Amino acid sequence: MQTNSYRHIYTLFKKDLLLEIRQQYTFYGILLYVASTIFVVYLTMGHPEDEVWNALFWVVQLFVCTNAVAKSFLQESKGRMLYFYSIAGARDFMLSKLLFNGVLMFAMSLLSLVIFILFLNNPLTNTLTFVGISILGGVGLSFVFTFLAAIAAKAQQQAALMAIMGFPVIIPQLLLLSRISKVAFSDVVQGSFWQMTLLLVGFDILVIFLSVILFPFLWKD
Repeated sequence: MQTNSYRHIYTLFKKDLLLEIRQQYTFYGILLYVASTIFVVYLTMGHPEDEVWNALFWVVQLFVCTNAVAKSFLQESKGRMLYFYSIAGARDFMLSKLLFNGVLMFAMSLLSLVIFILFLNNPLTNTLTFVGISILGGVGLSFVFTFLAAIAAKAQQQAALMAIMGFPVIIPQLLLLSRISKVAFSDVVQGSFWQMTLLLVGFDILVIFLSVILFPFLWKD
């Protein structure tokens, strides 16, 4: 049974990956969005200060994640969902979505960081530390929006519902990420850095558990 579960997750993940490679809407759309946004910031501000650079990065990451992950469930038709229901369980389907969106935001976080450094210079003192934080933050944001997209897909006003549910959930996470990432702009590591990082990891794990527990109830609807 466990082997079948892994096989289902891998097959569904592979399906999403092949569709993304074939269509490439997400990649080129986000590339255009990030490049145009950062270029406008460069024309208006030049090379911003460290705190502004950090805040802009996470704001861009928020919109990148929204565009990349929000369509996870919105693009699935009722007929296709019924087919997935007949061949895989709710847990396997949800885990495959979380895995795919996590991998997608892993790549998008690195891409956004490269474009930021090219256009807005590199004010980072500890670049590798910020790379790790940006990957952790991007994957965490993808988990939250995947969970929200699963709920919103069952409603009529999906985009509005995602915005209403996402605001109180995502703002504390963004504030925590911006605070943690400040360590990459100085040589001194704050004493609470590891505690905040573990808190962020714990939040991501909680979202995964909630997704796996609550999604089967939506799946049966």
